[in-house]
Amino acid sequence: TRWQQETGSRHAKTRKKKKNATDEVVFLYEDESHIRDYQALQATWSVKGQQKQIPTYGHHATVSLFGCVDIQNGAFLCMETDRCNAQTFRTFLRYVLATYEDQKIVMILDNARIHHAKLIQPFLNLHKDRLTLVFLPPYSPNLNAVERVWGYLKKSVIANRFHATRKEIRESILSFLEYIHECPENILRLIGSMAMSEN
Repeated sequence: TRWQQETGSRHAKTRKKKKNATDEVVFLYEDESHIRDYQALQATWSVKGQQKQIPTYGHHATVSLFGCVDIQNGAFLCMETDRCNAQTFRTFLRYVLATYEDQKIVMILDNARIHHAKLIQPFLNLHKDRLTLVFLPPYSPNLNAVERVWGYLKKSVIANRFHATRKEIRESILSFLEYIHECPENILRLIGSMAMSEN
């Protein structure tokens, strides 16, 4: 996809410049998300006595994404998909392996059915020397660092905003991805705040 090509290639170049002996193993937190234009309302500033209004067409557009965050440097990989299933999850794993082509990957993720599907088992066996899946306890999204990124994206893209078409949602998401690529320190702060809240 457009996001996969644009964000993935730049991340790969950054890592090649910084690669050293400590970069042999990469820890990624993965999850899927559906960005729906529900005209989500949150607290915001407005002129006194003039409540902000967000228009709606009465129908909702959705953009589905696979994503994972590198907890060592804040890099975020993202791939758009028509649907989240075992086949597209395998495609995303291929993308991740190609991005981190010289490194071993430990991917931490939840117990969604597609993550355990029989379809992906041959692929996991084929790449077992480079890719290890570590599953979180059931019903523990608070332990998944990428959830903080999804929350940040939704707050930035759909809160108090109107998108007339799916194309407009995609453009807003792409703008967000380009921003966090340039400012990975913001992602590291999100991950750090999660670790602090767990203590």
